[in-house]
Amino acid sequence: MQDEYRTVARAGTHETEINRSRFLCSLAPAATEREAQEFVARIAREHAGASHHCYAYVIGADASVQKASDDGEPGGTAGVPMLQMLTRRELRYVVAVVTRYYGGIKLGAGGLIRAYGGAVGEALDALGTVTRRRYRLATVTVDHQRAGKIENDLRSTGRTVREVRYGERVALDIGLPGTEIESFRAWLADATAGTASFELGAEAYGEV
Repeated sequence: MQDEYRTVARAGTHETEINRSRFLCSLAPAATEREAQEFVARIAREHAGASHHCYAYVIGADASVQKASDDGEPGGTAGVPMLQMLTRRELRYVVAVVTRYYGGIKLGAGGLIRAYGGAVGEALDALGTVTRRRYRLATVTVDHQRAGKIENDLRSTGRTVREVRYGERVALDIGLPGTEIESFRAWLADATAGTASFELGAEAYGEV
């Protein structure tokens, strides 16, 4: 399992025009292949009058799923250069759709390759990327007397406090890099005189 991966910072669309053809590159994070396919279908519905809806997506922190479509453009001139741009930028869990409104001037195979790959590159530059790092979910449970100080200490040291729940005791859901679990456990025992409980949960990815 990869320790970290890079993906697009947010969903959005960037437009370029080449020889009167409009190229609209829509990008979005996608957690699953189904999510990527639903995004492609939604963009196609929103731009039903366009000539082509070419797409590429990469799913998995290890890029285990990679798909591309030329959607009627000459083979290898659209989806593949789009996919190559995503993998060259080392992006994961991302889907790109380039919608083309044909302007009446043929671009040729080389022109199409540059246009589709370039549209993805420009959109990535415009929307930005983020790095997400693997961590373990964990829950710290402490008494009310110590809860405020522990929460402040966690936040001041850059820990990700995901949620705080109040009951008979206070439960703080946090994220921890795997390499820091044992040192954190020791710190928590020292900070709470051994009164806190610490429970590890599943693995997840979070923004660095």
